[in-house]
Amino acid sequence: MRKWGIVISAFYALILLVLILPALAFSILEPPTVGDFKRELLEAYQKRFFWFPLGIFISGQGLLLFLSVDTSFKRLKPRAHIAVSCTVAALLMGILTAAGVWSLGFGIVGDKFGDTFLPNADVAVATCGALWLLWGILFYFYFRDSSAVVTHLVSWLLRGSVLELLVAVPCHIIVRRRHDCSAPIVTSFGIATGLAIMLLSFGPSVLFLYKKRLDAYPPRLSA
Repeated sequence: MRKWGIVISAFYALILLVLILPALAFSILEPPTVGDFKRELLEAYQKRFFWFPLGIFISGQGLLLFLSVDTSFKRLKPRAHIAVSCTVAALLMGILTAAGVWSLGFGIVGDKFGDTFLPNADVAVATCGALWLLWGILFYFYFRDSSAVVTHLVSWLLRGSVLELLVAVPCHIIVRRRHDCSAPIVTSFGIATGLAIMLLSFGPSVLFLYKKRLDAYPPRLSA
């Protein structure tokens, strides 16, 4: 099962690098041209700003995959298992919430929203950190007595990503029609984040169903 988890994580990382990140670079351009797209994509691969969330998404995918099939917590340390699961999911939900709020703010106010509420990267990191803590506390107290905590958390991530996309996509259309300067970058990040976490939420679900199907087969008797 862990080998399948590695395969799924590698496939997810490939999707992010080959599809999600190029789509993000393409959506920022106005109007999009082949030359500008190649230059924007090359710059995206060279910026640490893009690699940081990618690393979080890929690591979160791997951890949730491992936790979805790990059964040692049932007899060892359930509190520790739940805490790790909630910490990972809370980080992803915090980024998702921040991306949705930022997209909505830029969609309504425009570039002035960034000057007031998002002046630099430190504010962005602090916002995500505060949301991470808030979601972590909420998830832990809500799922601390649950026996299928990863399944419930993945369901929350899937629903949250759908809701975030319902906000980010219309906001991106609005800011593109207004020809805003920095707003399309934020709304494009919101769309990419929603898609990335939506795809991430499918991995543990698929692996959990595969494990459940394998457990349904009777064990083979040795000759």
